[in-house]
Amino acid sequence: MNLQTPVIFAKASFDITHHSTILLFGSCFSENIGLKLKENKFSVNVNPFGVLYNPFSIFAAINRLLDKQMFTRDEFIHHNDSYHSFMHHGSFSNINHDDAVVHVNEEFSLASKQLNVADFLLITFGTSYVFRWKETGTIVGNCHKIPANQFVRQRLTVDEITSTWSQLIKRLLTLNPNLKIVFTVSPIRHFKDGAHENQLSKSILHLSIDNLMQQFSAHTFYFPAYEIMIDELRDYRFYADDMLHPSQLAQNYIWKKFGEAYFSKETHAILDEWQRIRQSLWHRPNNARSDAYKKFVYRTNDDIKAFEERYPFISCQNEKNHLARIIKNF
Repeated sequence: MNLQTPVIFAKASFDITHHSTILLFGSCFSENIGLKLKENKFSVNVNPFGVLYNPFSIFAAINRLLDKQMFTRDEFIHHNDSYHSFMHHGSFSNINHDDAVVHVNEEFSLASKQLNVADFLLITFGTSYVFRWKETGTIVGNCHKIPANQFVRQRLTVDEITSTWSQLIKRLLTLNPNLKIVFTVSPIRHFKDGAHENQLSKSILHLSIDNLMQQFSAHTFYFPAYEIMIDELRDYRFYADDMLHPSQLAQNYIWKKFGEAYFSKETHAILDEWQRIRQSLWHRPNNARSDAYKKFVYRTNDDIKAFEERYPFISCQNEKNHLARIIKNF
């Protein structure tokens, strides 16, 4: 008896490899996939503006990167003893005004350069609902716990999302004709919006992406993370304690499916080899002074050096530095 409804999708006509430059933008689901890519030694930049949930805020972030317009002090607001940018997640907020500006612009500068040469954009839309700051009418990426009466909440339409993103994709492809954009819809339900409202919101995102894929069929693609979570993994054992976010088990399952869609046999072989090294790096000894552990560390260090020699396009400098600190204490 089959107790699942498997989501069927074809292997992509292209491969995401360790040679690829990848930028990810969007909801916390993009953080999950981005972390997996980073842990497995892909060249990625994950959410250079922090987590963003709605298509307009993601559009504004990428559009600003294309404009190469750095941020200034007067674009930050002061609230609850910290300085915030409405275009950024709260992880960029800081009690020091200058430090907040510097951090934002450091990430901005790096992402702007990477966008020019990126092979892939992975975009995750989370919700169709947005908040406009009454003072300027601007859609914000994060309200930073400012009182709700200072914002107007509204739901974007399919036409609004399609129109703005069509303009952005045309601009991106003019700069980078070989760019491929992989869209996903976050499987995380926004129950604070209401159950029915969440369904309407997700439907708008799906329809908007479908419109864009019809317009830019050679450059836009869809990975069914939403469908895998909602249909194939429709059991609460695949959810975290809040019953909304995917559990670690579900994240690993969706990552496996992502690899099936976009990784070549060579990439899978590299991942298998790296996973064995990662497991060695996770090892915690009972006796860090024992001869057996010392041999284990030296052997792991040799494995990493051999891995780098086989795959010179992958850097393991952080891992070698970590082992060097351990060896220094022997």
